[in-house]
Amino acid sequence: MNKYVKEFLHRGLIFGGFGPVILGIIYWILSVRIADFEIGGFDIFLGIASTYLLAFVHAGVSVFNQIEHWSLPKSTLLHFLTLFVAYSLCYIGNTWIPFDPKVIAVFFAIFVAVYFVVWITVYISVKSTSKKFNAKIK
Repeated sequence: MNKYVKEFLHRGLIFGGFGPVILGIIYWILSVRIADFEIGGFDIFLGIASTYLLAFVHAGVSVFNQIEHWSLPKSTLLHFLTLFVAYSLCYIGNTWIPFDPKVIAVFFAIFVAVYFVVWITVYISVKSTSKKFNAKIK
């Protein structure tokens, strides 16, 4: 098995469980804030399964940035697309957003903006840290 596939699976298995924990916290907050909040067994199952898979994929795709023979634009684009598809399927599958082109377009725009802000923040942090380490080495 390819070392990157193994690493993808390893990261996914380690961090996948955080999805259902976050879902549980959200359901708890909703139950405290909404007087008549009820949720059925299938919705709970779907939420747990989909958030586990979402967290699994989210953790696993971080390996894309470590594949040496991929360019930065290629790894970033594949990372973005994989996350967008995973989040979209999770949100639509759980009916957290409706399957409506206008809503999906708004979701896409917000996703792009947040992804860009996070990516730029990480990029600047890594550049700054590497600059400090290089200065110490010299």
